[in-house]
Amino acid sequence: MRTDPHQGFQVDPADLPSEAVIFGCTPAMCEVRSKIARVLDTDFPVLLQGDRGTGKDLVARYLHARSSRREGPFVKLSCAAVPQRLLEAELLGSEETNGNDECQSKAGLIEFAEGGTLFLDDVAEMGSALQRKLLHLLRDGRYFRVGSREERQANVRIVCASSVKLAAAVKRGTFRRDLFNQIDVMSFRLSALRERKEDIPQLWDSFAAKLAKKFGKAAPRLTPSVLHVLEQWSWPGNLCELENCIARVMILGDETAIGEGFRRQGVIASTVDGHSERNGRAKTVSRQTVAEAMILQALQANHWNQRKATEELKRSYRSLLYRLRKAGILHRPRSRRAFPRSD
Repeated sequence: MRTDPHQGFQVDPADLPSEAVIFGCTPAMCEVRSKIARVLDTDFPVLLQGDRGTGKDLVARYLHARSSRREGPFVKLSCAAVPQRLLEAELLGSEETNGNDECQSKAGLIEFAEGGTLFLDDVAEMGSALQRKLLHLLRDGRYFRVGSREERQANVRIVCASSVKLAAAVKRGTFRRDLFNQIDVMSFRLSALRERKEDIPQLWDSFAAKLAKKFGKAAPRLTPSVLHVLEQWSWPGNLCELENCIARVMILGDETAIGEGFRRQGVIASTVDGHSERNGRAKTVSRQTVAEAMILQALQANHWNQRKATEELKRSYRSLLYRLRKAGILHRPRSRRAFPRSD
């Protein structure tokens, strides 16, 4: 029996977040949602592009679960996770003849996805030779196992994903133009979290409910003060980073977990593509936000004793007072906790 972690499985729509959570409310993502609805029951290949952690895997599962192929398997292959020398056999399957002229065959993921959806994540990591074979599969619905001369027929829908801009990869010569043209017909760009911060409250509720069920703890509430901190962060890790942030809050039990998580990242600024001036503004906001979160954490750890907090932070008392005045945090709040303890 094949126990490969990529093996296909059924996608239960009940296990997926709501459309409002997956796509959010920004105009760009609402347009993605509208266009995807029109291709659900077609067999056209689909291309999902966007930064890492923007939910391409989630959208691929959503597409499969609501398509005419929903009764078939959903099979995922991460092209970046499999060595290139093994990737071709993993996808297409292989046939080898041993010394006794016995043929040993191995089915590829195309066969495991028969009648369903094959999700190729990080498709830009494919080598040129395999790109050519994928193009043949997309055009003719046929392929060869590695080491075989027998052409096989495939009944599968291909969904590709890439965190690399494939148009740029074509210009660099690392991705075939004809393959790009084949999969770019139905192409969707998923927004980074920094571009859809108005969705943070709904994403928080969805991730918190999911994690609460997983850990058997109470779901942490999102307070206005914590939301303010979250809205200032640049979220280089996108949805995955937000989910990890909520997990830290759930485990540690209060808002200091947020500042601790940002501090471990070394106040990494936004990785926004574009003008350096925009990046500079993002860096400034991120540094201010994390510095304030670290100060709050030190104050709470020392029962709001400012002298002890300055010693822990290794900064001058005057500097601490300046930062507190700038952030509007001059006095200890009535409630020290933004989240209830989980019993």
